[in-house]
Amino acid sequence: MNALASDIAGSARAGTLYGIGVGPGDIRYLTLRAAALVGAVDVVAFFAKQGMQGNARRIVEPLMTSSRVEMRLEYPVTDEIPPESADYQCRISAFYERSSETLAGFLREGKSVGLLAEGDPFFYGSFMHMWRRLESDFPVEVVPGVTGMSGCWTRANVPITWGNDTLAVLPGTLAEDQLVERLRHTDAAVIMKVGRNLGKVRRAVEAAGLLSRALYVERGTMADERILPLAECRDERGAYFAMILIPGQGRRL
Repeated sequence: MNALASDIAGSARAGTLYGIGVGPGDIRYLTLRAAALVGAVDVVAFFAKQGMQGNARRIVEPLMTSSRVEMRLEYPVTDEIPPESADYQCRISAFYERSSETLAGFLREGKSVGLLAEGDPFFYGSFMHMWRRLESDFPVEVVPGVTGMSGCWTRANVPITWGNDTLAVLPGTLAEDQLVERLRHTDAAVIMKVGRNLGKVRRAVEAAGLLSRALYVERGTMADERILPLAECRDERGAYFAMILIPGQGRRL
């Protein structure tokens, strides 16, 4: 078996941490490498909200067997309190520290660990906080995944950029005036982390003169996805997995 075939077959090196991008929600969007590693690593680790299965874990369910060793890393808090608050940051930082120590324990024993990451591990992901704490002490391989925004604009059937369009990716946690300012200086935009910020984001999009081409996408590529013009979305609060797409209108040949 040549090196490429071996990688596709899912070989996993001892004592290595794998950040496995599992894509936006539909298991069919996993890469060959990601799917193979789910079955090859000694430990499958994943983040999850209290009382929930965890979206990354849900995505790979068809690839899991009863014999797999799993490590659930349960957030002490998610969207219950603002992430800007000192309480949130203190609790999450301590959680990430404990989680990295747990993973380090497996790695020191020579076990390979696959930490599942929704979308791409290096794009707004909790995996990055583990990478920052562990990459200087252990071998780390990051397996890129289809981002949530790519999955969403594909399901919405809208090209996001044309010609020389610039694309801004903005967190909905920004202040309203900051959102307006940045939206006014880009051709296309993706607004992440909508959730409790939906009302503020809608006002900012409208103030920037972009409401007519903005789309609200909820749980894109998942079984219960919802796609509609933002102007028609009357919800006070968006879903945890929701984003706003504003397609560019650049050069079309």
